[in-house]
Amino acid sequence: MRAVTAAAGALGLVLLTAVPAHAGDDVLFAFTDPAISEASGLTPLGKGLYATTNDSGDSGRVFTVDSRGETVGVTHWADDPVDVEGLAPAGRHHVWVGDIGDNNSVWESIRIAKVRVGRGERTVTPTVYELVYPDGPHNAESLLAHPDGRVYIATKDWGGGRLYAVPKRLDPDRPNRLKEVAPVIPLATDGAFFPDGKHVVVRGYYSATIYDWPSMDRVGSFRTPDQEQGEAIGVTPKGEVVVTSEGIQAEVIRVDPELIREVIGEPSATAAPTPGAEPSPADGNESTSDDKSSGDEDADGRSAGPIALVALAVAAYFIFRKRS
Repeated sequence: MRAVTAAAGALGLVLLTAVPAHAGDDVLFAFTDPAISEASGLTPLGKGLYATTNDSGDSGRVFTVDSRGETVGVTHWADDPVDVEGLAPAGRHHVWVGDIGDNNSVWESIRIAKVRVGRGERTVTPTVYELVYPDGPHNAESLLAHPDGRVYIATKDWGGGRLYAVPKRLDPDRPNRLKEVAPVIPLATDGAFFPDGKHVVVRGYYSATIYDWPSMDRVGSFRTPDQEQGEAIGVTPKGEVVVTSEGIQAEVIRVDPELIREVIGEPSATAAPTPGAEPSPADGNESTSDDKSSGDEDADGRSAGPIALVALAVAAYFIFRKRS
């Protein structure tokens, strides 16, 4: 098994080198707190603050980190969660925490809670809401919240994930039934909505895909910065995409904004339009329409089939390495 795992990982890493990297990525900071060792969620809070939480094995706590990577606040919200995997914005000074990991897809229900975060140390006792899938248990690591407040979960399934909506009104006294919305990429490790509410990004270990909202039509994909085990993604109030990884002193990296604009189809911030010129397909809606209609191709025309296989191989390497 170890030989197969190593071969799968090596194959994935070799093939991924054929995907061009982008030079505009910017390291914002690295976590300085050794207690942040398995960052599995990342939520920009605004004013230079970020919230993150560790993967399974930690107590229920959320760290608030400043723009230098220093921990400036810790919220303790639970003693023994099962497998915390996701964070999502929940309004001013709050985040949703997702105890949603289920590697073997056996739990009858999962849980989310809305907790206060920010500077300073605090212990809170939030209301914990129990959720159930309509089609049986799933593993999940992605917790998302639309700007209108609706919460979503994207599953981490091998054959392709699914996005589920959390009920608008949550009952604290009994399980709340999730509603299936749309398919997403296989092996999703995190996701986030853009502040305009018109796009959503879902990432895997080495790439991410942007969808239109609410149609969930695929807009395009991009390679995420190389990190030890990419598990978290967030979008700042300015619409900038940031990512981080498991590992002590993991870096928080801003993905090249020009790349994100290119994938979404927005005009470049540095491009000056030619007076009187008609927009070319690359600058107008035609390009976006073509991207959406060609669901079997990547944003630059590469076949999505090999990329999916690579993603599976790489994920297998990390999953088995983590369990061994």
